[in-house]
Amino acid sequence: MMKKGVKVKWIFCAFGALLFWGCAGTLSQTQGGVSEKNSHFFWKVSDDNSHVWVLGSIHFADSSFYPLDSIIENAFDSSQELAVEIDVSNDSVANEVGKESMEQGLLKAGMTLNQVLPADLWNSLDSLCNSWNVPVAGLMNLKPWLAAMSLSVLALQRTGVDPSYGIDAVLLNRANEEGKTVVGLETANQQVRALSGGNDSDSAGIYYLRSTLREISDLDSMVVRMKRAWKTGDDDLLRLVMNEEGPTSGSEEKIKKKMDEDIYENRNVKMAENIKEFLKDDRSIFVVVGAAHLVLDDNNVMELLKKQGFKVERF
Repeated sequence: MMKKGVKVKWIFCAFGALLFWGCAGTLSQTQGGVSEKNSHFFWKVSDDNSHVWVLGSIHFADSSFYPLDSIIENAFDSSQELAVEIDVSNDSVANEVGKESMEQGLLKAGMTLNQVLPADLWNSLDSLCNSWNVPVAGLMNLKPWLAAMSLSVLALQRTGVDPSYGIDAVLLNRANEEGKTVVGLETANQQVRALSGGNDSDSAGIYYLRSTLREISDLDSMVVRMKRAWKTGDDDLLRLVMNEEGPTSGSEEKIKKKMDEDIYENRNVKMAENIKEFLKDDRSIFVVVGAAHLVLDDNNVMELLKKQGFKVERF
């Protein structure tokens, strides 16, 4: 099985940016657009009498991604519903995301992040925050996983991409403006728990934070390549970027395997089941999820649907 990327790439290509989608505003028509190429991260999944459109998103982008290709625009316009990983445009869902994140992401009273982290990791984090002129005190009450996610978002925004331009965020805004029904594929608890590591949140979070700090030095290059991969529908380049991995210890490999299951494999199965139900009910629906769920490994969403006998066409 091909290894999967982790760290900042989770937020970029596999997760809706849980705490930060709320800043996504309405975007006007922009100049630019994707490169002209026959293949996108865009599929039509069909049974005998209905179909569902499925688009792979990256959750941070910029104005150069818009307008989207006409085949994507036309499919979106013709669909009555939009399905996203999590519908944070719904105030109750957004509030639940914040509640779950705080419940699963805050340290116990009296504990601080520098007490939880190994000394070398704390020193690296402190040095980075100082170099960015970011008060490290803002992270002190957070568990390692939430500190890592916050750092990931800040690091991505420093490269010039933003969640307000994320493919799913833009389509979610448009769906609400146009009166389309919005469907959430996951609950706040499910997304936050997958990223937090559940009962193993401290050890998983330390691994996530250490990996994030390793990755930041090459982040500008990673973002450039990720943008190119999405704009050209280049599976190989996306896999290459997502699967780049520094050296890991034996204990880290065990943590990584469990997190891969939570982040990708288990969620892929649920996403495929949702699409299967949409087809069964003959719903006119446009699905947008992180592109990593659609092209990585043999058990990605598209492969799971093919194995169940559905017709899967790429555009």
